[in-house]
Amino acid sequence: MRTRAAVAEAIGAPLAIRELELDELRADEVRVRMVASGVCHTDAVVRGGMIPTPLPAVLGHEGAGVVEEVGAEVTRVRPGDHVVLSSNSCGRCAECLRGEQAYCEDLFGRNFAARRPDGSTWLSADGTSIGSGFFGQSSFSAVSNVAERSIVKVDPDVDLSIVAPLGCGINTGAGTVLNEFRPGAGATLAVFGTGAVGLAAVMAARTTATTRIIAVDVVPQRLELARELGATDTLDGADPELAEQLKSLTGGHGLDFALDTTARPSTLRVAVDALAVRGVAAEVGSAHAGTEVALETGASLNKGWTVKTVIQGSSVPQVFIPALIELWRQGRFPFDRLISHYPFAAIEEAFDDSAKGVAIKPVVVF
Repeated sequence: MRTRAAVAEAIGAPLAIRELELDELRADEVRVRMVASGVCHTDAVVRGGMIPTPLPAVLGHEGAGVVEEVGAEVTRVRPGDHVVLSSNSCGRCAECLRGEQAYCEDLFGRNFAARRPDGSTWLSADGTSIGSGFFGQSSFSAVSNVAERSIVKVDPDVDLSIVAPLGCGINTGAGTVLNEFRPGAGATLAVFGTGAVGLAAVMAARTTATTRIIAVDVVPQRLELARELGATDTLDGADPELAEQLKSLTGGHGLDFALDTTARPSTLRVAVDALAVRGVAAEVGSAHAGTEVALETGASLNKGWTVKTVIQGSSVPQVFIPALIELWRQGRFPFDRLISHYPFAAIEEAFDDSAKGVAIKPVVVF
């Protein structure tokens, strides 16, 4: 069948909306007609060449839509079901079997290779393969074949144009707080960078017993929104006295938890230096391969702190995304305030607005 899709044809090139051929459904795939898709920073860095996904390819990995057809081996959904799409995984490696599918041993192949495991693609143009299967979905296509493990079934009364971006960025920020940090009563937590991921972390922290939630950014409007969404304190990330400000806000104790979304080594260093004894810092931002951070390990040895990288909020999407939707319905996780909608034809504008900071979480609607 034919479908309309936005194709990343070359590194740095504008997306081209083209008519493509969608191949036959495989046994473990689900055909989904997209209603909406979030535009994520990961799409931008892949398009920019930071991550070596082969181009041309159809990107998009925060899709939401309605099931049209299912493969012979699919058991999770049936035609007519409403679904949100998230990351893909093999389901067979040791990490997947432990329930840690965010750390699947075939993470790159299942999510960034834009190919099925057998090397085939499900989109083509005039007989030429177009990379597809990005995160098992390639949601910048009006209709797509989707890996069953990327599928999250949701209630049919949920607005798919609202919940689409739960598949990656918001999942990452909220999951890092709720799945990795799990802050207890009286905890102090700082979020460095208040884009969609950082603000999701702020909102998630607000649902816990964390008593001090510090948002750090260089954009005053985003800091204002962070305070509205649950931050107890906001700090200017460009302040040369940032480290002292963090120390003062924690009464000299330091941070129990620090989440960096910026992927800037200097920012992560500030976050780690601000940790309390037994504090935990998590890096969730995308950096170029080979990026290094210098950390002090002499005087810090007695702190017993932990520094880790986190992917996809360490979540099982089929469990975690419905939980986030329920928190949203209860008014406790108002992520919809981050969303700006764009028609699919304006997808390039959505990318531009995201890069400029005009939109926190762009969502294109088919």
